[in-house]
Amino acid sequence: MVEQEQQIEDVLVATQLWLEKAVIGLNLCPFAKAVYVKQQVHCVVSAAANEAELFSELKVELEALLSMDSQVRDTTLLIIPNRFGDFLDFNDFIGEADALLEDMDLEGELQIASFHPQFQFAGTDVDDVSNYTNRAPYPIVHVLREASIDRAVASFPDASVIYERNIETLEALGVVGWQGLFKV
Repeated sequence: MVEQEQQIEDVLVATQLWLEKAVIGLNLCPFAKAVYVKQQVHCVVSAAANEAELFSELKVELEALLSMDSQVRDTTLLIIPNRFGDFLDFNDFIGEADALLEDMDLEGELQIASFHPQFQFAGTDVDDVSNYTNRAPYPIVHVLREASIDRAVASFPDASVIYERNIETLEALGVVGWQGLFKV
């Protein structure tokens, strides 16, 4: 039991480091810092042994997010350290997770974003630095409130430039620079 608790703690620490150094530190998501410093980001480490259990956990997290005021919990990161070593398998799971949102009639209320250690955009090479905008230490299902996204986008003059700016930031940093972010 102590070993499992230590693994969960290690996963949470690595995820927090990624959030602070990459997502917030490099300003990859200009909306993340506000909810992070207000402690409105809920991180949960999946203990699912199979996909059915994972869907059950995801459903619980979707319902929990909706049951709370956004000032308490604005977004959820479901971290999956022991599954989906293969990005394509994870990508298939994300499609099924989106279908779960539809089945639960939550489209328009919640949205799913995904992060994975081997994330790869269609049409890019595996080592293309642009992929690092969605690379994280573990597979992560990020559940966001649509209303929060709408507010964030309204406060940002031209949200469409975020992706372009992120690519420029990562190209300047390079893969070695990215890896250097996480050396402690």
